[in-house]
Amino acid sequence: MAEAADFQGTSASPARRWLRRTGALLAGAPLLAGLLQLPAAAPAQAASGDPVSVSLDSLSPGAPTDGDTLTVSGTVTNNGKQTVTGAHVGLRVGPMLNTRSEISSVARHPDDLQGAGGTEIGGKYEQKFAKLAPGIAEHFSISVPVDKLDLGADGVYEFGVALSGQTSAQPWQQLLGVQRTFLPWQPSDAGTKTRTTVLWPLLSTVHMTARTGAGELQTPEFLNDDLAKELAPGGRLAQMVDLGKDLDVTWVIDPDLLASVDAMASGNYQLPGDGGTTTPGPKDHQALAKQWLADLQKAVVGKEVVALPFADPDLASLAHRGTSVTGSLSHLKDATDVAATTVKTVLHVTPSTDYAWPVDGAVDPSIMRVATSAGADRVIARSDSLQETDGLSYTPSAARPVGGGTTAIVADAKLSTAFEGDLTKAGPATLAVQQFLAQSLEINAQTDQQRSIVVAPQRMPTAAQVQAMATAVKALQGGTWSQAQDLTAAAKAKPDPNATTRIPSTSAYPSALRRQELPVSAFGQIASTQDKLDNFQVILSDQSRVVTPFGRAINRGMSTSWRGREEAGDSYRSGVESWLDDLSRQVKLIDKSETKLSGRSATIPVTVQNNLVQPVGHLVLRLSSTMPTRLKIGGKAYSEQRVDIAGGHAQSVKFSTSANANGRATVTAQLYTEDGQEYGAPVTFDVKVTEVTPTVMLVIGGGVLLLVLAGFRMYTQRKRAAARQAGEGGPGEAGEHSDEPGNPDGPGDRLPGESDSASGADDPEQPSDPAPDTAPESTDPSGTGERVDR
Repeated sequence: MAEAADFQGTSASPARRWLRRTGALLAGAPLLAGLLQLPAAAPAQAASGDPVSVSLDSLSPGAPTDGDTLTVSGTVTNNGKQTVTGAHVGLRVGPMLNTRSEISSVARHPDDLQGAGGTEIGGKYEQKFAKLAPGIAEHFSISVPVDKLDLGADGVYEFGVALSGQTSAQPWQQLLGVQRTFLPWQPSDAGTKTRTTVLWPLLSTVHMTARTGAGELQTPEFLNDDLAKELAPGGRLAQMVDLGKDLDVTWVIDPDLLASVDAMASGNYQLPGDGGTTTPGPKDHQALAKQWLADLQKAVVGKEVVALPFADPDLASLAHRGTSVTGSLSHLKDATDVAATTVKTVLHVTPSTDYAWPVDGAVDPSIMRVATSAGADRVIARSDSLQETDGLSYTPSAARPVGGGTTAIVADAKLSTAFEGDLTKAGPATLAVQQFLAQSLEINAQTDQQRSIVVAPQRMPTAAQVQAMATAVKALQGGTWSQAQDLTAAAKAKPDPNATTRIPSTSAYPSALRRQELPVSAFGQIASTQDKLDNFQVILSDQSRVVTPFGRAINRGMSTSWRGREEAGDSYRSGVESWLDDLSRQVKLIDKSETKLSGRSATIPVTVQNNLVQPVGHLVLRLSSTMPTRLKIGGKAYSEQRVDIAGGHAQSVKFSTSANANGRATVTAQLYTEDGQEYGAPVTFDVKVTEVTPTVMLVIGGGVLLLVLAGFRMYTQRKRAAARQAGEGGPGEAGEHSDEPGNPDGPGDRLPGESDSASGADDPEQPSDPAPDTAPESTDPSGTGERVDR
């Protein structure tokens, strides 16, 4: 924003400008006197390799007023090789800084000896050290009443802590180390206060996978246990809630974080174990999650809550690379639709879903189109992207109408980036706090016109950054030149007619951010997974058990948190698709070996297996013959049957077939959804037709008849031979024969009145070889009762 306008604008009152200039001159006069007293060798000494580093670890209060006592503490460390003697730490009040650029310049070189200015406050407001041995750090703490600082007009003053001393190589008093910071001075309420909106982002990386347990509770599986570390006391998310509850801020929340913590709070979640196994999440982490949610619910009472789309999708990546993949924008709409429900369910508050937040507030026309495509009409941008081009002498209000009913909320870049970098040490953190307060006061001093300023810090600040942010915001909200307001009020504030509304071109998008974007392949894989999910869900009796976890996992696959972690993002998206493939393969056709068909018609069974815990239906099984002239299914080339299978069961589906010729025919079984989409892999097997023809049956029948006739002829011949023997042997023989049991020719076996001729001895001899054309024909050699050998 208007960084070219870091000087006092023409809209400021003449009296105000005179006071500031007078203050600067008064502060500069003693400064010149102080500089004249320094030895000329001081800068050379600082560059000789024997400097003393000064760390300003605490400055309280950060924005003092009349009657306050300023307490400054920190450490001095001798980084040289020689002992420093006669050393003392003193405080220096430098000149008034009249522009935001001057503040930034000091912040870039806070330990520059050549830039050290101002007069040292003498007397008892210093701390002496008899000697500083090499490598030794010494602590200091100095308190001074504010009225002893001789501060002039309201404004931002350069403030320094300096160590002076001497060494054996240069035995005279000289400046050996300095740490410069800022002292905002606004002792009484400003006539016009800046309305400041501070966003408090509650976001994290992706934690939950698409995998869930098979039970009724569908136990979710996490990638790791990192979330518990963030929720633990002192953790990043714990600090966000603990410190944010006492601040007047707008909470910006990713619903996915709430869903993940809520799942952990249930106590039923799994963590990956060794060899593809899972282990239950620790029970003490359940208590952590419950406490964090309870604290957050209290913290947001009465505060504005903004819900980002579920899993914080990367709008810039979607705009630059995802729109070339069909269906990508639909995922943003799904993520937006579920956001409000998730926040309301977990936090019991109704959030605003009118805002989109591209990474670092960088925008171009394509990002604006994508950001508003899901219903958001307010886009949080940043002033280093939407830069002022008309040379404004002040920082304009955040709200900018950019056309089409869309409002760009342009956050101030310098305030928003004040807490980036490593703030784990107290020195850098203190400098960040004082720079933030100085920039804010300088914005207020630019003009008497009231403005609405927005602060949008980094998405996932570290615990140390959170602490510095909270310190600065608390001091700002307790100060005299700013008043807090929520984001909606800033969005509705009257726009400055002189502020730019032109969205920068696509070529102006920062190359460093573009290099971190998700690749096109990521959106291609997401589209592939969605297609598979659409095909799978139609067969399920309870779609929510699959659609919900996988739908949210697909949202997570395009999260902003994957920026700079391309390999991890690819692994996550591949894992989601692989798990969906595993589930869909639980409904499948059982492989078949070659089937033998011994007849003109038979039934062929095909088995469908459902290893899911829920029933499946809306499936159609099609059995097709690749050679319908030889083998037909249901009288044609293919036949279909609807399939419904209970969970954990298999079903055998039977198809009637008819053969027209002998030989081998290939048959394919394929499952389809009711809308005609193929489901799963096909099963192909051969059917070997060995049909029995009428000619063969005639041959077989003739052979059987010949055997029967031959047996009858043998029987009659034996009977005749027995009769002749009886006639030749006389009555005696006949009597003997009659007494033999089992003799069919004896008198005891004859019926009354039956003569010998009953044996058929006098019958004419039957033909031994019946005519071939008299063989009986098979009535139905290919009946429906034929068994199919599988």
